[in-house]
Amino acid sequence: MSTHNIEGIHHRGCCKLSPGGGDFQRCIQDGCSKLKVYNWLSDLPMDSGISEVVEIRFKNTRKGFYYNVNQLVLQQGDIVAVEATPGHDIGVVSLTGELVQQQMKKYKVTTPAQELKKIYRKAKPADIEKWMEAIALEESTMLKARKIAESLHLDMKIGDVEYQGDKTKAIFYYIADDRVDFRELIKILADEFRIRVEMRQIGARQEAGRIGGIGPCGRELCCTTWLTNFVSVTTSAARYQEVSLNPQKLAGQCGKLKCCLNYELDVYLDARHDFPDTSEPLRFEEGLARLQKTDVFRRIMWYSLNEEETSLIPLPVEKVRELLEMNRKGIVPKIQTSGYSQVSVSQPAENDFTDVISSQSVTRFDKPKNKHKKGRKRPNKPNNQANSPTDESSSD
Repeated sequence: MSTHNIEGIHHRGCCKLSPGGGDFQRCIQDGCSKLKVYNWLSDLPMDSGISEVVEIRFKNTRKGFYYNVNQLVLQQGDIVAVEATPGHDIGVVSLTGELVQQQMKKYKVTTPAQELKKIYRKAKPADIEKWMEAIALEESTMLKARKIAESLHLDMKIGDVEYQGDKTKAIFYYIADDRVDFRELIKILADEFRIRVEMRQIGARQEAGRIGGIGPCGRELCCTTWLTNFVSVTTSAARYQEVSLNPQKLAGQCGKLKCCLNYELDVYLDARHDFPDTSEPLRFEEGLARLQKTDVFRRIMWYSLNEEETSLIPLPVEKVRELLEMNRKGIVPKIQTSGYSQVSVSQPAENDFTDVISSQSVTRFDKPKNKHKKGRKRPNKPNNQANSPTDESSSD
């Protein structure tokens, strides 16, 4: 397999194959795909080995459900030729058996199996060779298409190109903030590459998942490894979790709000279901106390008196509800009589954990090395004959 085909194979799902060589068929059967699916029902008796509907994956995150019209015995990782419009396409089997029905319910696919596109056969060597040739054309086609779009002054970015397995059609994935009139672009692309052209818009999150990278947590991006359904993320998710509303910290690689802000949101909402209204201040004889921060899981709310941020009053949630009820009845207590006092924020509270990383110096590896090499002679010191012991002995 040539080196220029390796890059295309990576986008088809393989993450182990290197330019040094290797067996692509065996590699994809091992399940090293970009968005791999583990069939945990594959070894149960209910799985007969012949699936009526099979899930097929293509480049990046594109998948589809196909009808196994010829009753082929297919396994995860098999390369198959499937029906396309027009011609045929080459894909990789990603899921078989009972779990395919569960996936169809998840994505709300209600089309009967007989009306789905068909699986023709397992790919022949000639099919795979033509598929590899199509993969080799994708990068050069994308670069040329970008130049053409730029010459037409279109406010869009062509992020990826996916050729069909028979090289008769290509999908151009693009990113644009507004609607783009690309009718002229389609005509030029069709004449330039002699193919059918399909334009498909993707979002910034899909583009980040296609490119990949490392998140601030130190792990590979979720949208690259397993995340396929992109749920909208709002700043209210950060507010519920008491996260600082710093755009630089809340934004991910795509420039949008991090998808992981939604991961623990339900836990925080469940923990805050009985918290009192935070917009209503507490009234003391000393003045008004307004909420500054909330420790959700310790159930402590920190208030500042008369907007003094140098000292805060920690109050449990139950006590806050009690004080609010007293204020509604016209009772205005003192802070001392309520059993709580102000705490200076200049004195940090003692942590109940040990931070191993911060206990060591960050610049401990930056210390300059000893320039004096072993065995190097030291420079001669100036002779002080008056204090030299040898001179004293000679004078005697």
